[in-house]
Amino acid sequence: MKIKNSLIKQKMEKLEDYISFLEDLKQTILTTRQKAIWAVNAQMLELYWVIGKKILTQQTQLGWGAKVIENLAADLKMLFPEMKGLSPRNLKYMRAFAEAYPNEAFVQVPLAQISWYHHITLLDKVKEEKIRYWYIEQAYQNGWSRNVMVHKIEAKMHEKTKILPNNFNHTLPNTQSDLALQIFKDEYIFDFVALDELQYERELEKELVKNITEFLLELGKGFAFVGKQHRLTIEGQEFYIDLLFYHIKLKCFVVVELKIDEFKPEYVGKLNFYLSAVDDLLKSDTDNPSIGLLLCKSKKRFVVEYSLRNYQKPIGVASYFPTEEKLKDALPSETDLQNFVTKITHLKN
Repeated sequence: MKIKNSLIKQKMEKLEDYISFLEDLKQTILTTRQKAIWAVNAQMLELYWVIGKKILTQQTQLGWGAKVIENLAADLKMLFPEMKGLSPRNLKYMRAFAEAYPNEAFVQVPLAQISWYHHITLLDKVKEEKIRYWYIEQAYQNGWSRNVMVHKIEAKMHEKTKILPNNFNHTLPNTQSDLALQIFKDEYIFDFVALDELQYERELEKELVKNITEFLLELGKGFAFVGKQHRLTIEGQEFYIDLLFYHIKLKCFVVVELKIDEFKPEYVGKLNFYLSAVDDLLKSDTDNPSIGLLLCKSKKRFVVEYSLRNYQKPIGVASYFPTEEKLKDALPSETDLQNFVTKITHLKN
């Protein structure tokens, strides 16, 4: 019986070694393939920039009109019938691309990290250069698809991204603190959840988990979902973490506590308790200290700062809202619209 068990154990170990080796090969292939895709993308963008630059130069120096682009598109299509992307519309985008980014060295590095379709969208929707750079960096860092980026632009995400209240600077090493500040946001948009209908934290948790793909996209790149209501057993008592994540770049667990009301100082104590428990029970020797993220419906910055001041566990406090909620104040009310119509009618008469 012992010999049989020993053989089974050996087979299991060989199987585990094989599965581990297969996973390693898979990751190597995926990484290499992704690098190849981005290399081709970079070459294509550089070509588009060069074409756009040449058109721009000829039009500027020789006074060529817009009609020349129509002729170029037709002639280039005859010369390269197998090549896509040489339509008049695309050539105009190439010209705009070169005009928007006159420095070729810049084109070769950060701009090459996102697709041509991302760039077309940015040229159409974002006129200010500094803001375009912000969306380029965010799209690359967070892996936004073109549609996700459009959503972020329409929500004016660049105006909402502020540093969340936190105590990272005295609870984490400098490099870890700086990275955490780049990753966590001050405000999150949960436009995939009907927030007004929620009465309990568990309802919010259920909606976020049900829409986990959208939730992870909003959190940003690098978050891996570990589980909801994660149980911790301490001296015979059971405690449950709302949402538990692991962040690949930070190399640490992220404990998320949900609140459907305004921030209160006592919320920090509970989250600090969970972080201490996770660091003792779940964290390995190679993991960095766990970080807590408290998500509240609203917060007052100084109340948060005073509450976090003497805690030794890294905690950040962010708020969340649906897109529409932030737009209400910017839109005219029904009364305003009625008054406007009345004035216009009066002027016409």
